[in-house]
Amino acid sequence: SSGSGDEALRDKRARILSRGLPKQKPIEGVKQVLVLASGKGGVGKSTAAVNIALALAANDSTKEVGLLDADIYGPSIPKMMNLKGNPELTPKNLMRPLKNYGIACMSMGFLIEETAPVVWRGLMVMSAVEKLLRQVDWGQLDYLVIDMPPGTGDVQLSVSQNIPIAGAVIISTPQDVALLDARKGAEMFRKVHVPVLGLVQNMSVFQCPKCKHETHIFGADGVRDLAKTLGLDILG
Repeated sequence: SSGSGDEALRDKRARILSRGLPKQKPIEGVKQVLVLASGKGGVGKSTAAVNIALALAANDSTKEVGLLDADIYGPSIPKMMNLKGNPELTPKNLMRPLKNYGIACMSMGFLIEETAPVVWRGLMVMSAVEKLLRQVDWGQLDYLVIDMPPGTGDVQLSVSQNIPIAGAVIISTPQDVALLDARKGAEMFRKVHVPVLGLVQNMSVFQCPKCKHETHIFGADGVRDLAKTLGLDILG
């Protein structure tokens, strides 16, 4: 029948695609990895990553939490976590994360001048991300939260294919253009078999400081509608 033929074709295609995928290798000492992603920049992804890392640590003081800034071109975690300085090296030549609020942090922002641009091609960016993942003495972490760069490019694909990821959270604002790219992000994670835990809607309401009237400046239910379309949960 045509149904069984289609299924066989899909299975064959999946087998061919899986041959080209690298084998996933866990990060030493890290139990679970959570990635924060967005289709567009400027939607509050890094803010969400910081808040989730802090919440995980505050929710259970016995849990060790790390935060990795994988946005090579626009690292913002050092500023948000109030951290400056260069990582020390261990005797094994691994970088030691900088810590604040109990969170172990690593970012390209610790390795370059604060105002210096990163003018690199894709291969150098990939190499830098690999170093931030593998050449860091994370110690024993219960959770590593990764702040991804915006979009669905090399970094997202490489991280998703090279390390086991417990789940992804997609951040979006309610505008149509942001939602379109958020959908692409969710579809990308599904294609590389990373569970999408849900969507977060940001910047949807402006509250007047005087009269407390709320205005939905970018629309009200865009992310909620997208979550319904994709069969995903709204996390906030």
